[in-house]
Amino acid sequence: MRAALRFMDAAAYHRNIQELHQASDVNLSEFSKDPDKLASMVRNYDIKTLRALNGADGVAKAVNVSINEGVKSGELSIRQEKYGINKYTEKPSKGFLMFVWDALHDLTLVILIVCAIVSIGVGLATEGWPDGIYDGLGILLSILLVVSVTAVSDYKQSLQFRDLDKEKKKISCHVTRDSCRKKVSIYDLVVGDIVHLSIGDQVPADGIFISGYNLLIDESSLTGESDYVHIDENKPFLLAGTKVQDGSAKMLVTAVGMKTEWGRLMETLSEEGEDETPLQVKLNGVATIIGKIGLMFAVLTFVVLTVRFLVEKAMRNELSSWSSSDALSMLDYFATAVTIIVVAVPEGLPLAVTLSLAFAMKKLMNDKALVRHLSACETMGSSTCICTDKTGTLTTNHMVVDKIWVSGETKDVRDSDGLVLSSKLSESVSTVLLQGIFECTGSEVVKDKNGKTSILGTPTESAILQYGLDTGGDFDAIREGIKMLKMEPFNSAKKKMSVIVALPDGQIRAFCKGASEIVLGLCDKIIDGSGETVPLSKEKTEVITDVIEGFAKDALRTLCLAYMDVEGVFDCGNNIPESGYTLIAVVGIKDPLRPGVKKAVETCLNAGITVRMVTGDNINTAKAIAKECGILTEGGLAIEGPEFRTKTTDELNEIAPRIQVMARSSPTDKYELVKHLRGMSEVVAVTGDGTNDAPALHESDIGFAMGIAGTEVAKEQADVIVMDDDFATIVKVAKWGRAVYINIQKFVQFQLTVNIVALMINFVSACITGSAPLTAVQLLWVNLIMDTLGALALATEPPNDALMQRPPVKRTDSFITKTMWRNIIGQSVYQMAVLFVLNFAGKPILSLQGENATAILNTFIFNTFVFCQVFNEINSRDIDKINIFRGMFSSWIFLGVMISTVVFQVIIVEFLGTFASTVPLDWQLWLLSIVIGLVSMPIAAVLKCIPVENTAVKKQHDGYEILPDGPERV
Repeated sequence: MRAALRFMDAAAYHRNIQELHQASDVNLSEFSKDPDKLASMVRNYDIKTLRALNGADGVAKAVNVSINEGVKSGELSIRQEKYGINKYTEKPSKGFLMFVWDALHDLTLVILIVCAIVSIGVGLATEGWPDGIYDGLGILLSILLVVSVTAVSDYKQSLQFRDLDKEKKKISCHVTRDSCRKKVSIYDLVVGDIVHLSIGDQVPADGIFISGYNLLIDESSLTGESDYVHIDENKPFLLAGTKVQDGSAKMLVTAVGMKTEWGRLMETLSEEGEDETPLQVKLNGVATIIGKIGLMFAVLTFVVLTVRFLVEKAMRNELSSWSSSDALSMLDYFATAVTIIVVAVPEGLPLAVTLSLAFAMKKLMNDKALVRHLSACETMGSSTCICTDKTGTLTTNHMVVDKIWVSGETKDVRDSDGLVLSSKLSESVSTVLLQGIFECTGSEVVKDKNGKTSILGTPTESAILQYGLDTGGDFDAIREGIKMLKMEPFNSAKKKMSVIVALPDGQIRAFCKGASEIVLGLCDKIIDGSGETVPLSKEKTEVITDVIEGFAKDALRTLCLAYMDVEGVFDCGNNIPESGYTLIAVVGIKDPLRPGVKKAVETCLNAGITVRMVTGDNINTAKAIAKECGILTEGGLAIEGPEFRTKTTDELNEIAPRIQVMARSSPTDKYELVKHLRGMSEVVAVTGDGTNDAPALHESDIGFAMGIAGTEVAKEQADVIVMDDDFATIVKVAKWGRAVYINIQKFVQFQLTVNIVALMINFVSACITGSAPLTAVQLLWVNLIMDTLGALALATEPPNDALMQRPPVKRTDSFITKTMWRNIIGQSVYQMAVLFVLNFAGKPILSLQGENATAILNTFIFNTFVFCQVFNEINSRDIDKINIFRGMFSSWIFLGVMISTVVFQVIIVEFLGTFASTVPLDWQLWLLSIVIGLVSMPIAAVLKCIPVENTAVKKQHDGYEILPDGPERV
């Protein structure tokens, strides 16, 4: 599609460019006046025209912006009017009437509509107006109610998913505006903005590379090519929607919104709906089987009723004479058979899954978890293991430098009140330390209009920069006199970043900052107590290693800073040196545990979910934090990434279940651990924030990206975005995932009971008496109760704490458990026994006499059947516990559905008898219907005391006992 668009552009674009090149030079005003020409130049990678315009400087001049100062805030509205806004035209979403139309496409409903219309036609011919229309009109009104409820439900879900989709697209970026670096929404970008790109960012608009270091772009979302593209002055074009894989850069925005390559593609594509979740697929299979059974019963019912009718006609010698009333009877039989299919086909199963997931997604949004894929929510309910990062997830990510080792001694940076202590360093040490802090960084210190200083960057770098400012360093003054020659940004594979600069006196100096043991390994010299540079002996290396381990045991994150003076001239084509550095300092950074993490970890362990910390930190730091939050238990194993890599498959099979901490891990280690655990039938959830976490997030069953610290690449691969970066939020997702699974089980138990009873009562009655006690309209009402309203009531139940005190559901576990079958069979036997007794011996039992005795009995059977379902719906709130009322009165949806069902039942029986084939009942019969329904509750309690599952207590490797399931936990 992209190729076709570019082919269509090509002829017109090159004709215009040739006309421009025929002039003595390219006229800047042509590009200033015509935004499309500027956008086309970038889309078509026209380097010749760009050079004729004098590169990025010329384009900046054409769009009237200074590369150093950026766009002025007062010009934003003018630029948006001239060049457009950075938003894409979205396809119009489906309106409510379209959902009504979709609901009407149900084949069984279409057949019933035809039956109703024929019934009205035959009725008018035989009984006249208005008596002849009641049966058919009753069916049509029931169908209208079913369609309306279904359409409203689907429409509300679509609105909810649209809101979630908007939330997914909230992306920020850094720009230079009014000479200051600011964080803005990508939707506020305008042509002329100077955008700062770093690893993991999504390129927010089309633009031109201004300056940067080692910029690698993933264009696969546009081109399908998996190879990364190196962007520099010779290949300077950047396209919206692509992602930064490595390096950093500044770019000048040349096209936004629908004028970008991505925008043009979006215009030609239609929105894709959510794929069906695994549970929906599984339940569709269940629904198909039940539907086939229902079809068989419907055909048998129709055949039995028809044969009985024909036999009775033959016995009366009326087989040769047919009246319109005979045709109406046959039509009623057919309508009853079709309605049995409507009742039998549990279309509410997939609806219940969608409703439950949509409800969970909405609630999780309030709990700071943005679910990107529906299936993640239900999968999380089965998770057996969470591989979590440390920084920002278990800890607050509000970092401060707590200790520093410099000039041969350890210094506390802050006193007991958190105030910064004065640091007495020699001038030469202080100078090189501040140069290292302010030069070897990818972050910036900026000031707002009021002169207030703030730091834009990662928490770790922000902590080090803040330390530099607290010790009296001037970021702008130091940066001003030093020229940056080359930068290698930090990434989790190298675990360090390096820069090489030219000092004011012409000296070339390299700085390196990163993981303590990595940087220490690059050093052969050290600054001693007197500020002199001395060789790094073996003894001094051991002393520094002890310092690093001491910091780590205090749960401090450690980094080393080092420098190296380079002789002669540095060629920017060469790599920054990898050895011969002089160690400046070891920095200990404090990152306290998040409140509530310890409790969240304990909840996971009680729920049979193993928590594993995977971090790039020193193993001592990792172990200290893991013990503090309860992850590292007595029998658990802490291992380093390099050691993990050396293990064979057999060794991994032995130790993987015991691994609770992996320190100094690379992204590859994380990926391999996840892959291995999944191979051992674990359901693995993984957290990630960096670009290099993408493979592990993709490989996992459920990927969690951090909303604050996470890069756009990580978020793109994740199933859930944790908006507050808090581990406790991940546990909430697991809790809701379990609630979704158990809610669907409750609904299936309820629906199968209704199915069995409705099918059997109509089929057996048809075989024995030649008539079905439940009419088409009545069955349609029951269908509405058990499908849409039942799904709404049971599938939207909020989770309770007991859900996190049972083991996770295995992939191989049957969805319909033995406990559920016990409840279904028990309730079905009770309901069928009562209804069969009423159907065959109801008149003498109830002392019903007179011409309308049959109508009263059938109405009473219908009323009793409905109240059995109402009380069974309450029974279904808990599959294996006797106390079914816990939380019921706080669930307004459940109460609303119950009250609505009862109110409508009263209206149908008392006031809509003409349509529903019912007659008003006296208060004694109403009371008896309710009592018969109510008896199902003590029966349910007795059933739940019958043990059916294996309740043996199992022990996990972490020492926690999995609590028993079933009656033992009542």
